[in-house]
Amino acid sequence: MRSNKVNGPKAGGPRLLVMRTRRAARIAQFCRSIMSMSTRRILLAGIAFLGLGCAMGDVAPLVEKGREQIGVTTGYDPAYRKIGYPAGDVSMQTGVCSDVVVRAFRGLKIDLQKEVHDDMAKAFDQYPRKWGLKRPDANIDHRRVPNLMTYFERKGWSVALSKQATDFHADDVVAWDLGGGVTHIGIVSDRRSAVGTPLVVHNIGRGVQEADILFAYKIIGHYRPQFSIQQIGAANPPPPHR
Repeated sequence: MRSNKVNGPKAGGPRLLVMRTRRAARIAQFCRSIMSMSTRRILLAGIAFLGLGCAMGDVAPLVEKGREQIGVTTGYDPAYRKIGYPAGDVSMQTGVCSDVVVRAFRGLKIDLQKEVHDDMAKAFDQYPRKWGLKRPDANIDHRRVPNLMTYFERKGWSVALSKQATDFHADDVVAWDLGGGVTHIGIVSDRRSAVGTPLVVHNIGRGVQEADILFAYKIIGHYRPQFSIQQIGAANPPPPHR
């Protein structure tokens, strides 16, 4: 007697094909979601998962926030301005060299206006007395390069001065003496010149630019800020689910 029961592979052929097709579709959807993530977000997720600190050679959040100012801040205005507190700022279209650094930090949820003001309130005698002030002034203190240098030094971020390009990492902050008592400050980029010198994101009078000026002036300060994964993640939230 011939059995009406057919062995599994033959009876399940169409059903098995449907299951495999659905599985392949799910895998393809997953791959597309991974590919839609930027390389930076994948890297940040990996760093957070491994519990590592910010690897300056691989991730440059400060540079990214500085670079976002290129084409936005196109002028330079050193005039004293009354601004709000905290998170006060002059017009984004203008500013001075220190504003590039302050705005980049603020992009990482670190308000140097408040940080410097609070530190000066606690240790005013540790800061330069170049401007005849008798108390902190939240309108201008964080916009003065010598004050930022002092704050960074007090945070323990100082790096030994060097003339070797390899001693500078992306996200380092560097201060220069331009001569005549004029100081300057900028952010070391993750990009390099044709000869291997790190570029700098800065505003020296023509708006924010990324340029090869690291060794163009006398370096008087070199700092390596320390960021946490929480700060970087807060400044770069993941894209919404779709």
